[in-house]
Amino acid sequence: MNWYEKLNEYFPVEEMKSKKHIDILLDEKGDVYFKDESPNHVLMYAEFDTFLFIDYLWVSSETRGQGIGHQLIEKLKSKEKPIILEVEPVDYEDTDTEKRLHFYHREGFTHAKAIGYNRRSLATNEKTPMEILYWSPSDDSEEVIFEQMKKMYVDIHTYKDTEIYGKSYQPADEVLSYDENRESENILEGLNKPKTEKA
Repeated sequence: MNWYEKLNEYFPVEEMKSKKHIDILLDEKGDVYFKDESPNHVLMYAEFDTFLFIDYLWVSSETRGQGIGHQLIEKLKSKEKPIILEVEPVDYEDTDTEKRLHFYHREGFTHAKAIGYNRRSLATNEKTPMEILYWSPSDDSEEVIFEQMKKMYVDIHTYKDTEIYGKSYQPADEVLSYDENRESENILEGLNKPKTEKA
């Protein structure tokens, strides 16, 4: 399997960019969008001046528990910028979503409860609510993370969308919202932190 097939098999269809989209990002935004891969992992991320965004992180099931995911996150943390990512709300029918949350919880990520994020998938045409997790070396506010998310959404997620998919994603202001009183449970609360398990 190539790197794209690995991601495509692991992530839900509504979260996947097309291979053409990712190839264009790597080619035309090669100073911002990066692929870090080995036989046991694939990490797609964007690095901006003031923050990083993890687009996809896949670790082979055969090597999970050996600390590969931890090492990749540590490498990103060493850049001393906030790290942002999207996760699906907890689905107890899907153990992968819970494992992903456990992993990011152990890595010190925080749930941005004030940020609402709900976009329509071009693949399924269904609305896909997601939650935002972030890690910040300088305790940035959720408002700062929100502004960074908007930049990422425009520069990465919707880059050349009409050309690639034949239709466009919704504008950032329609997809992302900021409300300090947003009714959202902390999706990381109540997760146990197993000390022995590593991704």
